[in-house]
Amino acid sequence: MVEKMHVDEMEIDEALVRRLLVAQFPHWAELSLRRIEPAGTVNAIFRLGDDYSVRLARREGPAAPGSREFIWLPKLAPLVPLETPVPIAQGHPNSEYPWFWEIHTWVEGETVPIEEIDAIQAARDLAQFVGALQQLNSSGGPQGRGIPLAQRDEEFRYWLTRFDGDPAVAAVWESALAAPPWNGPPVWHHGDLDARNWLVRNERITGVIDWGTMGIGDPACDVMVAWKLHSPAARDAFREYLPTDNATWARARGWVVSQAVAILAYYTPENNPILYHEAKSWLDLVLSE
Repeated sequence: MVEKMHVDEMEIDEALVRRLLVAQFPHWAELSLRRIEPAGTVNAIFRLGDDYSVRLARREGPAAPGSREFIWLPKLAPLVPLETPVPIAQGHPNSEYPWFWEIHTWVEGETVPIEEIDAIQAARDLAQFVGALQQLNSSGGPQGRGIPLAQRDEEFRYWLTRFDGDPAVAAVWESALAAPPWNGPPVWHHGDLDARNWLVRNERITGVIDWGTMGIGDPACDVMVAWKLHSPAARDAFREYLPTDNATWARARGWVVSQAVAILAYYTPENNPILYHEAKSWLDLVLSE
C-alpha cells in the first residue's frame, strides 16, 4: 500500500465525487468516473466520461471561487502550441467537501518517463511552448510561481536543514542568488513543467496539464525544465532552441536545486516514488556540471 503523501490530506474516492456531481452537476452525474493515477501532489483527478476531468484539492484547497486557471486558461489555451485542459465548471464547498473544485476538458495523452521519449525532441517541444508563453500579453496577469529568487531563500534554507544529501547544493544556491534578478517585464509561465505534467502521444509531448502555479513573473521558473530533461545533451538543446541569457540560466539552475531539495526533504521513495526519483535525477545533473 502506498503511503499518504501528506499527513493532513483528505481521502477522496469515486463515491464522494459522484455525490458531488449528483448534487451540483446532475447532467454529468451519470457519466463514467475513474480515478487517474499516479496522483498529483496537490489534486485528485478523475476522468469523467470521455470528454472531461474532475479535479479536487486533497489539502488546503481554494476557499474562494474563480481560480487563476478558471479565469485565464480559456484565454491562453488557444495561443500556445501544446494542448491544455480548459476549466468549464466550478463546484462549490458543501458538508462533505470543504473547498471549491473544478471540471475541465479532457486532453488525451499519457504521462511517461522521460526515458521513453526522445529527450532532444522533448527539449524542442518544451522550448517552443515556453517561448510562446513568454510572448503572450501579460497585462493584468496574476503573479505566478516566478517570484524573485531571493524571496525563496527562507523556504530553501528551511528545507536545506532537513535535506540529507550533498552539501554542495548550498553553494549552487548561493551562486544562483548572486545572479542579477529579472529586469524585463513579467512574462507568462506555467510554473510546474515536471515530466508528470507532460502528456505524450506517439512519443511526442502534445499537451501540458496542471496550471495551478501559472502566472506572470520571472521566466526562470519555466527555464528550469532544461534540467528536468535528465541529460546534459537535452539540457543544452533546450537552451539552443530557446536562447536564454546567463543570468536567467543561473536563476533557473537555482530554481531546480531549490525544488529538488524541498522534494527530497519532504517526500520519500515510499509515498511519492516517481517525484522523489525525478528530483534526485535533476539534482544529480546540476551537481555534475
